[in-house]
Amino acid sequence: MPNYLRAWRPGGTFFFTVNLLQRQGNDLLTRHIDVLRRVVMDVKRRHPFVIHAWVVLPEHLHCVIELPPDDADFALRWRLIKMDFSKAIPLTERRNASRQKRGERGIWQRRYWEHRIRDEADFCAHIDYVHFNPVKHGWVRRVADWPHSTFHRLVKAGVYPVDWAGGLEENASDPAK
Repeated sequence: MPNYLRAWRPGGTFFFTVNLLQRQGNDLLTRHIDVLRRVVMDVKRRHPFVIHAWVVLPEHLHCVIELPPDDADFALRWRLIKMDFSKAIPLTERRNASRQKRGERGIWQRRYWEHRIRDEADFCAHIDYVHFNPVKHGWVRRVADWPHSTFHRLVKAGVYPVDWAGGLEENASDPAK
C-alpha cells in the first residue's frame, strides 16, 4: 500500500476535495444536504476549525478550512464527518466484501485530496476554485445560482460581487493547473 504523505501543520489552512465512492449519477450529498450541514457543524463545534470556503456538489465537495494554532488533526475531522454522515442516512448503497468485512459503508472514497495553502495568492486561487466548481461541472451557468456554497455568505460580506464569474470560465482561476 502506498505511503501517502499528509501536509500536517498546526494552525494550517488547507484545501480539500472529498469524493463519494460512486460518482456517476449520484446526488447523495445534495439530497442529504441538511444532514451534511448538521454533521459538519457538530464536528466543527467539537473540534473547531474555520470554514473559509465550502461547496457541496451532488457527488463530491471542496473546501478551504483553517485549523486552530495548536491543532494539525484534519484527518480526525474528516473521519468524523464521513462517519457521522454515513450513520445518519439510510443504508441503500452496495458494499463490496472488503467494506462489509471492515463494517464500512460504501458511501465515501477512503482517501481525500488535501493541499496546504502556501500564501495569499494560493488562498485566493483555491477559494475561487471552490466557488466556481458548480459552473465548471455544468451544474449551473452562474456561480450565484448554486445554493450549496459559501459563495452567498461571502457576497453578503462584500468579498465577491453577486455576478462574479457569471458563467465565464476565464474569470475563475484553477489552482490545479
